[in-house]
Amino acid sequence: MATEKTEIILATRNHGKIAEFRSLFKGMYIKLLSFYDLSGIPPVVEDGKTFQENAAKKAKAIAKATGRIAVADDSGLEIACLNGVPGVRSARFAGERATDRDNARKVLKMLDGVPWAERTARFVCVICAATPKGKTVSAEGYCSGTISFEMRGSHGFGYDSVFIPDGFQMTMAEMEPEMKNRISHRADAMQKFRKVLKEFVEKEKK
Repeated sequence: MATEKTEIILATRNHGKIAEFRSLFKGMYIKLLSFYDLSGIPPVVEDGKTFQENAAKKAKAIAKATGRIAVADDSGLEIACLNGVPGVRSARFAGERATDRDNARKVLKMLDGVPWAERTARFVCVICAATPKGKTVSAEGYCSGTISFEMRGSHGFGYDSVFIPDGFQMTMAEMEPEMKNRISHRADAMQKFRKVLKEFVEKEKK
């Protein structure tokens, strides 16, 4: 008799993240649901000072509201010469209703005149799982690179159009999704997270 897949709710409405997580969760005995599969999910204010705080807050709130294990991530861009800005404000950097292009434009404007060698940056991702009772497990991943001088590419989301990973000459938005999903900060975090999530789910079944 086949074991029933564990339902896990992915705490995001971001279509780009949902697609990436579905790809990254391939091969795991999990049925991944998103906010679009359930109704009445409450909004969660992301007011943490770190990516870890935001990811854990979202995961715990959604797990409690849905009665399922919830997975949330918080991720963003840290630019060295801007002392880590935009950081946890990455999604709202150019304003609460800012688009990805608005945020990317603001970054490029702030770096206007900054030479290539000083445009180093990294993407950070923290993925956290929580049970309805508030137990959590998490993993963190990184992708280092450089901010380009202009937006390039049509794939991806967020700051992908201005981020060139180390070892490449193209932005993440110029990469095919399969390539990005091998080298991204989310892929790095997910590689570590898959193992701890498997153990986490197995413990919850006992």
